[in-house]
Amino acid sequence: MSDRINIDLSREKRLGFPEAVFGLNKDVESLLDIIRVFRANGKSVLITRLQKEKFEKIDEKYPGEFYDELSGVCVVGEFPETSNNQSVGVISAGTTDAYVVNEVYYTLKYHGIKADRIHDIGISGIHRLLSRLDEIGKYQILIVIAGFEGALPTVIGGLLPQPLIAVPTSIGYGVAQNGHVALNAMLTSCANGISVVNIDNGYGAAMAAFRILHAFNGIKQNNDNRITG
Repeated sequence: MSDRINIDLSREKRLGFPEAVFGLNKDVESLLDIIRVFRANGKSVLITRLQKEKFEKIDEKYPGEFYDELSGVCVVGEFPETSNNQSVGVISAGTTDAYVVNEVYYTLKYHGIKADRIHDIGISGIHRLLSRLDEIGKYQILIVIAGFEGALPTVIGGLLPQPLIAVPTSIGYGVAQNGHVALNAMLTSCANGISVVNIDNGYGAAMAAFRILHAFNGIKQNNDNRITG
C-alpha cells in the first residue's frame, strides 16, 4: 500500500456523501491502492476523469465495473437505487457539451439522485428551448451546461424559478479562451441567483445539487416530524 494514500472514509458521515477520486493525474498503482481501501471497507468508489488506458488496467483487477468513456467516469462497485423524490434536469447547449453532461449525470446516479439529460437546446435555435419549458419546469434543480458565449443559463434563469447551477465548458473557437468567456458570462449573468462552478466541473455541479437536495429533504423531514409528532 502506498504511503501517499489517505482516504477520508468519514466524509460520508460528516457530509452525507463519500470522497470521490480525481483520476486524471493519478497513476494506475495509486488508483488500485485507493480502490482496495474503499472495497475493503465495503464501499463503492467514484473515479472521475479516468483515461481509457487506466480503466483497462483497473478492469483487469476489477472486471465488470462501470466506465463511461466520454466523461471518464468510472464506478467500482454498485450504483444505489435512485430516489423518485429527487430530480435534476441536466441541460446542455450543444452535443459537444456531452462529456460534462455525463459527468454530472453519472455523479448524481452514484449518489442515488434521479436525473434526466436534455441535450442540444442552445439559444442559437431558441425555439428548441421554448418548446420544452414545461418539461424542464418539473425538475427540482437545473444544471445548465454551455460553452461558447455561455448564455443558456441566463436565458433559462430568466424563465424558470428553480435553483440553477451553471457549468461553463471549454468549447468554442479562439476568443472563447477554453471556457473563460463562458465562465465570465455566467458569473456576470443578469438572471439573479444563478450559481456557477468552474470550467468543465460537472462533478462540482452535481455535488452542489446534492447538497441543496440533502438540505431541503432534511428540512422537509424535520417539518413532517413536527406535524406528525
